[in-house]
Amino acid sequence: MINQRIDRSQHLAWLEGVRILAVVMLLLYYAQMGFTGSAYTPQPTGLDSNLRHLATAMSTFPKQGALPYFLSLPSWFGFQFIDVFVLISGFSLMLSLKGKPLNVGIFLKRRLIQILFPFWAVAWLSFPVMWAIAIATKTAFPNPWDVFAGISFPLLYDYNGEMLMATSRSWGFVWLILSFSVLFPFLWQLLQRWGAANLAVVCVLLTIAYRAIAIYILGGHPTYVIWDTQVGGQPFALFLSKLGTFAIGMAVGDLSIKDEGPVYWSSPRALTIGALVYVVGFICQFYTWGWIFADLLLSVGLGLGCMVMCRILAGQRQIAAFFVALGGYTYTFFLLHGLVVDRSLQLVVQGDATRYAVMLPIMIGITLVLAILIVYISPLIQRIVLGLLRDLDYVLTKSPALQRRFKEPQVGDEVCYRSEAGWIVLKVEKLLDEQEFFLCQVSDGQRSLWVNETDLEPAGKYLR
Repeated sequence: MINQRIDRSQHLAWLEGVRILAVVMLLLYYAQMGFTGSAYTPQPTGLDSNLRHLATAMSTFPKQGALPYFLSLPSWFGFQFIDVFVLISGFSLMLSLKGKPLNVGIFLKRRLIQILFPFWAVAWLSFPVMWAIAIATKTAFPNPWDVFAGISFPLLYDYNGEMLMATSRSWGFVWLILSFSVLFPFLWQLLQRWGAANLAVVCVLLTIAYRAIAIYILGGHPTYVIWDTQVGGQPFALFLSKLGTFAIGMAVGDLSIKDEGPVYWSSPRALTIGALVYVVGFICQFYTWGWIFADLLLSVGLGLGCMVMCRILAGQRQIAAFFVALGGYTYTFFLLHGLVVDRSLQLVVQGDATRYAVMLPIMIGITLVLAILIVYISPLIQRIVLGLLRDLDYVLTKSPALQRRFKEPQVGDEVCYRSEAGWIVLKVEKLLDEQEFFLCQVSDGQRSLWVNETDLEPAGKYLR
């Protein structure tokens, strides 16, 4: 779900399109659940029973009203795009390496910055706004514990995200993003040793085994189901329940780097296979035994279908440019959509179907505008926080030799490389467009090397 903001070749514009489609469908799903009071979620009572229950829930919307009756149908299953996000996250992380060796330290540092600073920007800025709205409209505001959980995450952390979900349901999945980010280097090492196919098979088998245990021994059910079991959806909130989906994404990404795999399938082939897999997964979600396989099948089937659709759309240059331009905002859109939907339903819609229909595109637009603002504000918050930490470190450091003030490397800077003076920075390149990480070409007059900024120290004149 976190975007690697780098220049992608034209043929990968569809990937950004899938991200955009996924976050919009999640917003529509969340809005529909809020408007109808969760009138329908899949139940383990069989296909026929679920279809009747779904038809009853759909009657909430007037057939001739402002919201066309048929448009409400896909939104009831918008939760499936969470698994699509897991799938394309594994795929995108593999592509971000471009087949190069993985530096675990640099990867984890970059990844945590990409995940946490946008989240902190959303949390730290949204609570004052929510407080002001609550005061002005005399509506509810998150209790102090929920506020503390939001502003201090991940220091205050529970594996199923319930403390964050009290403020916004989408925040509860940030833990899942963190889990797979930390797990990715280990899985990448296994992929190099075992091969992509073997890794995917092993992870899928682990996921199937765990989900069976979660249902029949631990007493759980998928997180999107409202059903009375011993421990609710908690066992399915663990990353093991989606490990196979993530590994399949990694395997497809590895094949894509080699110009092979499903990404290079023809549209008819991808669409046919995707539709068959999706139909089987769709049926599985209505049976207890089917919960073991449903999410894996739905993510693969839906992922292939979305790929075909977005690939066709991205064939138009203007649409491809649109996908690439907005794809970088999907993570912050995801973080914000629950907050926007909740306030819109509470303050504007108030149970009116016509106002709900009118507000849907407005909610999408507001969320996008706020997401763009957060993307531009987040680096400022990052610089402030890291600057304060550096200042604190400088004040508390006792050794004068360690009291150094680092700055972004610039061409022409005199630096020390591995404690050896006399090096000059010749070129500087940002690594994956992440401001805190740079590759530098340095020279001592005889040798020229490409090194990471963390391997460099300021020369004497930069001592404070």
